[in-house]
Amino acid sequence: MLSFPKRYADTVARLRVPTGFLLVAAFAWFSKPTVLSLIWGLPVSVLGLMLRGWSAGCLAKNQVLATGGPYAYTRNPLYIGTLLVAAGLVIGARNTGLGALFAAVFVFIYLPVITLEEQHLSQLFQGYAQYAARVPVLFPRLRPAVTNNSNPFRWSLYLKNQEYQAGAGFGAGMLFLLWKALR
Repeated sequence: MLSFPKRYADTVARLRVPTGFLLVAAFAWFSKPTVLSLIWGLPVSVLGLMLRGWSAGCLAKNQVLATGGPYAYTRNPLYIGTLLVAAGLVIGARNTGLGALFAAVFVFIYLPVITLEEQHLSQLFQGYAQYAARVPVLFPRLRPAVTNNSNPFRWSLYLKNQEYQAGAGFGAGMLFLLWKALR
């Protein structure tokens, strides 16, 4: 399990949303896209969106421990999907500084948030420790862990978790990059 001081993790958890707005501003200001960079970045981001969508459709937050679907490969498929979406946008933006900024935000904000979430899940679900022992925190297994709960994808969960917002945000980001590349 990851380990960060609780006070630090609590503080950065509150900064997650404001930091997102700062990232959007930096992205808008410093991106230098071309049509070719967008062609390279698009499939990476779409793969991330698909992973996020699959994950959200298998996740009944705080009700059932998600151990099936993408959660049989990694405990945090939503965050891996976010990383892929961001990587595709950075490729499209053609700015390594933005890549470094996104990486720093992930390390200093999202990893501590993952720690908090794991503490919460271990208190909420009795079987979390056994699940965590079989499934890696981030880097996926090549084969799924054997689980008792299959957590099939359900559109109702996808909608309840409002995952369509990630697609809308991605679409707006790509349209902005396309506009910037063509002007």
